Amino acid sequence: MNASLALVLLVTISGTLTTYLYDEDAPFAARLCAGACLGIAAFGLVGFVAASFFGLTAPALWLTAIICALPLAILTQPSYANAVRDDLSEVSKATRRFTSKPEGTTIGYVCFYLVAAIVLWQVFSKAMIEDATGISTGLLNNFGDLPFHLSVITGFAYGHNFPPEDPTYAGVRFTYPFLSDFVSAMFVTAGANLRQSMFIENFVLGLSFIGLLHRWALVMLRDRLAAIITPLLVLLNGGFGWVLLFTKADNENGMLGAIRNVPSFTVIPETTWRWGNAISALLIPQRGFLMGLPLAVIVFTQWWLATNKTEEPPQLATAKKNRQKLKKPRREIDGSESTWSQSSIRRMAAAGLVAGLLPLAHAHSFVVVMAMGGCLALIQRRWREWFTFIFVGSVVAIPQLWWSTSHTAVHAGSFFAWEIGWDRGNENPVWFWFKNTGLFIPLILVAILARGKDYIINKHLLVFYLPFTLCFVVPNFLKMAPWIWDNIKVLFYWWVASAPLVALLLSRLWKDGPIRRSMAVALFICLTLAGGLDVAAIALRSVKYEVFDSAGVRFAELVKSTTPPRALIVHAPVHNEPVFLTGRKSLMGYPGHIWTHGLDFVKRESDIKRLYAGSADAEQILNYYSVDYAVVGPLERLVMPVNDQFF
Repeated sequence: MNASLALVLLVTISGTLTTYLYDEDAPFAARLCAGACLGIAAFGLVGFVAASFFGLTAPALWLTAIICALPLAILTQPSYANAVRDDLSEVSKATRRFTSKPEGTTIGYVCFYLVAAIVLWQVFSKAMIEDATGISTGLLNNFGDLPFHLSVITGFAYGHNFPPEDPTYAGVRFTYPFLSDFVSAMFVTAGANLRQSMFIENFVLGLSFIGLLHRWALVMLRDRLAAIITPLLVLLNGGFGWVLLFTKADNENGMLGAIRNVPSFTVIPETTWRWGNAISALLIPQRGFLMGLPLAVIVFTQWWLATNKTEEPPQLATAKKNRQKLKKPRREIDGSESTWSQSSIRRMAAAGLVAGLLPLAHAHSFVVVMAMGGCLALIQRRWREWFTFIFVGSVVAIPQLWWSTSHTAVHAGSFFAWEIGWDRGNENPVWFWFKNTGLFIPLILVAILARGKDYIINKHLLVFYLPFTLCFVVPNFLKMAPWIWDNIKVLFYWWVASAPLVALLLSRLWKDGPIRRSMAVALFICLTLAGGLDVAAIALRSVKYEVFDSAGVRFAELVKSTTPPRALIVHAPVHNEPVFLTGRKSLMGYPGHIWTHGLDFVKRESDIKRLYAGSADAEQILNYYSVDYAVVGPLERLVMPVNDQFF
């Protein structure tokens, strides 16, 4: 594990230094958050290229580490070295001020991030639980996703899965964005166990995401309180699901019992409660989102700074003198159009580079970022800046897109169809969205339309926000994945973009007298209570959902020790088959996962059932798929007839 932590530290430092090339006004804390996300994403992408040639081995890790360490060369340039030194000096002074004579604002920030770190530590530690009983998870939403992600990680780490085949459907190109899981596989190769490999990455990316949301909101809104509220609205999102707390309390021995025993107050299977909480329904089970979201927020921040000629808020300008040092030749920043234009080009080039990291990290995030960039380009007509972004992003992304989509077995037609109202079932769409998002949509409208001396949302912010409404409109008319719920991967970006507007409205209410302050508190609680209950339930309860029992874990170790890494194994088509812990190729896993990837599994599923039944063509099926091993165990006997005499 120590080697994995050292790699995280190395790529974080490298990513942080990279920010000095384009983001001269950023405070050091924001640089660290961006640097961690940039470094981990680049580490995964460079590592995948290296492993494709040399395998996921120690030499490949060393080569990747050396390449990712190249930004350290920035320190050889006096101007950048001085800027870093000044930032570190400012951090040191701020730390001494905090310990000797802390200010209220500083105490508030420290408490906010300390609590956030503790909560994230608790919830991410429940993502995978490993003990004497086997492997389990602490949240129901992760019950199906955990074994899938483990199959991806072990496929790279133990199964030499290069070029990558779908770990649940051998023989076809793996098109699922796998970069997050590949980074975990690299940590496994460096000595971490499966649980550690996921936790390290999850925690660093999760905490960085909060910091990046905070900075983005602050540069847009120029309001400290709204900037703190924004990440809370994003991570504790929910609707009116908290009303279930009162209906469940009688059946669960009071409200505390309901919190501990009710799996979720935001997304409930077989109901029209579908708007899941960001942490419990997205960041933990859908690991690609955990990398895609912070990278996208980095892009959004640079867009805003590049296309809006405003200075950073005073509280963020902790290293103003560094701006002069980063200019060549050195000179005072005079605010001239030419100087600002040069800075905006650098920012847009950097935004394009970050966007280019997204296709293998989270494809939906890449589509959203490029679509929103295109819309803003048409609205703002700052052609030079937006051409720079699109050109750089395309140069980095197109090779990944070509590689991931060529020779694929995915049926593109299964992804798109007309479907109104997202996952509402037969419920009225207006009521569906009102109960699932609560007062969030009405408050967006109030924030946009309300005015005192002036509108709360100024023209620049409104223009920047408008394209993101398409992230709500389009998924409400068009199915964008075989499983309609997956539209949330686009819908959630509407929520992320809308949160700063609602946060600014709440901040204005808070500052407008005791009555409106009480209203702001009540509205904030209403907006975050359902999501907060979901997160509290994960952090506080000790319930475990078993995924692999101890016998299954022992069987997986036996398979790893007795079969070659590229062996093809047939087994029961279920989500928690122990073979997924071995990295070996699976003829077919859980049909639900395969279907969401756009693959046709019907024939192969039928062949597997005939094989286990010992039908007349059973041996032909084995030869047709070139099966090396077959598993006959409890899961196989549970889901289908097994002909023991045949085996």
